[in-house]
Amino acid sequence: MYSGLADPRLWCLPRALTEMAQQRPDQVWLLEVDGGQLTFGEAHIEALQAATFFAGLGVGRGDRVGLFMTSGCDFVRAWLGLGKIGATSVLFNSELRASFLQHQLNHSGVRTLVVHASLLAELIPLAQRLPLLADIVVVGEPPDVLPAQWKVSSWADFKISPRWTGADPDASEIACIMYTSGTSGPSKGVMMPHAHCALYGIGALRSLDIVNNDRYYITLPLFHANGLFMQLGATLLAGISAVIRPKFSASRWLHDIRSYHCTVTNLLGATAAFIISQPESQSDGQHTLRAVLSAPNIRLHEDAFRRRFKVRDVISGFGMTECNLPVWGKVGSSAPGAAGWVHADHFEVQIVDGATDAALAHGMTGEIVVRPKVPFGFMAGYLNEPQKTVDAWRNLWFHTGDAGQMDADGLVTFIDRLKDCIRRRGENISPGEIEAVVLGLPRISEAAVYAVASDIPGAEDEIMLAVVCESGEPLALRQIVEQAGAQLPRFAIPRYVSQLNELPKTATGKVQRAVLRNRGIEGALDLALVSVVAPD
Repeated sequence: MYSGLADPRLWCLPRALTEMAQQRPDQVWLLEVDGGQLTFGEAHIEALQAATFFAGLGVGRGDRVGLFMTSGCDFVRAWLGLGKIGATSVLFNSELRASFLQHQLNHSGVRTLVVHASLLAELIPLAQRLPLLADIVVVGEPPDVLPAQWKVSSWADFKISPRWTGADPDASEIACIMYTSGTSGPSKGVMMPHAHCALYGIGALRSLDIVNNDRYYITLPLFHANGLFMQLGATLLAGISAVIRPKFSASRWLHDIRSYHCTVTNLLGATAAFIISQPESQSDGQHTLRAVLSAPNIRLHEDAFRRRFKVRDVISGFGMTECNLPVWGKVGSSAPGAAGWVHADHFEVQIVDGATDAALAHGMTGEIVVRPKVPFGFMAGYLNEPQKTVDAWRNLWFHTGDAGQMDADGLVTFIDRLKDCIRRRGENISPGEIEAVVLGLPRISEAAVYAVASDIPGAEDEIMLAVVCESGEPLALRQIVEQAGAQLPRFAIPRYVSQLNELPKTATGKVQRAVLRNRGIEGALDLALVSVVAPD
């Protein structure tokens, strides 16, 4: 285990890599399914080379550099290389496209972007609308012609760079920025100090009781906190191996766990449902997996993992990119349907009245609010959004916008979202961003996007779109979604769409999404579009 776990001043994953490379240089750390691998020693050397490579591009301490990449060893090399020089990684979802991608690139102000060659097709059409972007580092083989305003480098050149000799960053410095969707406005950039990033992994070590012979199976994307910090970060702090499959596969899930002798893994409600929907086999319980962290952990899923797959521990948790995971389950303590217990030495959690912020009695439903007990174990604020940062911290508590309960034993249960943000396949989605795309289409005068229940138990939300035609004539609903889908990330494409004569509104003209949600999907066209995570 990393020697700095008890000292928040040392909570820094690049620093942990330095120590693990000294202690166990020849131990394999990363194994990419059907791909490459890295020992702790190799990862450290290549991170130092990547740091020098970035410095040669003019990147310095505190500078923001974007990563628009798929999960794998190259992602890790780039992320750690930036960490070594004290730069800030801005992590972009590889599903982003059109206005979603343009907003985040411009809002973050990145001048340098590391991009996988397969994603250049989404980037090139935006070139004239990205005035700050100057340096492109291409992972893989670039096309013959790229926009002239970009200086293009090959990621492969990092391998000929000398090793960086500077000091590791402090726990208080901003390690990365991740974008998370709000309700009506564009996505917000969450500024995450190194201590905040490391604390996700520390929570996983404790909650899952990680030991030296564990091996983590990671299928969730590394541009999110769950994959990068809760899982990969935990392996770095514990000095154990991580097996990375760049994209989740329900049909290969158990095969991978057996092949690589994995012992722990994390799932979302949708991925858990897809695994359970696979055909049953008498060999389902023959594997090395001892624990699954699944959020949300509904009783149906826990029963299946325990009964069918013979997994000893199935636990859950609650958190956000902004506030870390203040609530975790515990191995040996089954609590299906609940998130877990507060990690009280790192966080305070209360359930409060949404109108007054007064604390509620045990068992009552209210808003979940959180605050940290350790320095820099929380977000440092929203990038370029001081007012939204202050608003989120009302009365010195961070307001999650989620409803929950806490019982007399401190067990926290997530109930539902209080805000309009849609949660689908592990992604937070802003209705306003989708509506802006739809309203740019011909003949659409009004549009409202809102969440409806998924038909997959535990799979969070599906997206419903209601549109009004400027002339009142019938619209080609499937064509509308197809046209919007060309500009939307796959996870943000509506599944259901309906045409209304008018949208329900308040006296002040605000769309009443609650009224629309209560209508459900009755009369809507079910497009059954392929979602971001689908069983295979």
